[in-house]
Amino acid sequence: MAQLYGREWTRTELLARVGDISQIARIKPYRLIEGYEEGVLALDVTTGSGLTFTVLASRGLDVSSANYNGRSLAWRSATTDSHPSYFDHEGENGRGWLRAFYGGLVVTCGLTWAGANDTDNGQQYGLHGRISNTPATNVHWDGFWEGDDYYLVITGKMREATVFGENLQLTRTITTKLGSSSFYIHDEVENLGFKPTEHMMLYHINIGFPAVNDNAEIISTSRSAVARDPIAEALLDKCYQLQPPEAGFQETCYFHDLTTDAEGYATAAVVDRETESGQGKGFGVYCLYKPSQLPRFIEWKMMDAGTYVVGMEPANCLVMGRPNERTAGTLQVLQPSEVRTYDVEIGVLAGEKAIEDYASNCVSVREGSLES
Repeated sequence: MAQLYGREWTRTELLARVGDISQIARIKPYRLIEGYEEGVLALDVTTGSGLTFTVLASRGLDVSSANYNGRSLAWRSATTDSHPSYFDHEGENGRGWLRAFYGGLVVTCGLTWAGANDTDNGQQYGLHGRISNTPATNVHWDGFWEGDDYYLVITGKMREATVFGENLQLTRTITTKLGSSSFYIHDEVENLGFKPTEHMMLYHINIGFPAVNDNAEIISTSRSAVARDPIAEALLDKCYQLQPPEAGFQETCYFHDLTTDAEGYATAAVVDRETESGQGKGFGVYCLYKPSQLPRFIEWKMMDAGTYVVGMEPANCLVMGRPNERTAGTLQVLQPSEVRTYDVEIGVLAGEKAIEDYASNCVSVREGSLES
């Protein structure tokens, strides 16, 4: 039953009050028409709760803009939602990916490479791989009733393949429903080739202002954090606290050990308790995932003026590149016909009660792990 406008509604009650369901919830497809964005197929999703988000079919079915009651969930860069034809994977010494990094709520990194640009077996690999610049095929979107719940679903497939090399397919399903303030990503990565293929997968979830703000914080089920480098190490005691923008700030990365609840889920959120959410003070964005699928969690903290963003990054790898994973013995490999499944939920925390309940649950999960 849809929870909407402060009460629950049946299908009959709602349909009696609208000319079409698109009045309160819909998926709207369109193409962008100018500049670097021209030709990009986009899908705007409206749930009726105040949550809207844009899925880019031309960009790996990733999520670019996202808003809740007029408040952005994501940081957005100046590159725009550029068409994948402009992507230069090896350019700028392997950092050409940044020319197409629009920020956005979710940018997928992989499928055979994620993390820092590097050379592996004599070949140059660019930052964070190719998949977020890969257009989807078999794209389908629909809305449908199941009892008194109205679901909104987008599906599609992306192929990362080369002659004499990898042949991996990502099948993505994004699901939400009428009245929801969250959505779900269900991914299946299959090795369609005939030889074992190294596989890296990272969800670059980029939270921005107003959840990222002067006195905002990271709330999670993290038991501990390790700094990536000396720059981050010097600020380790502040890894859960944010700050005002600081021109010239150098990015810091932390690798967290997130414990799980009884159902196997870990969670993290960026929260500002002072921002007005439309449901009282307090506004945040959370992600929920299974460490059994994605055993790593990276915090990317960038407090620079203009690049004011916190990345929450569930992954099956760290961010130092494939050679590092291979040396550490943690590099994942997909056997022929093998399928790996990944599930990530992203949603809004609106109001003091929602944030306090979330924080209390995180404490309970961490304390429960210490007792077990």
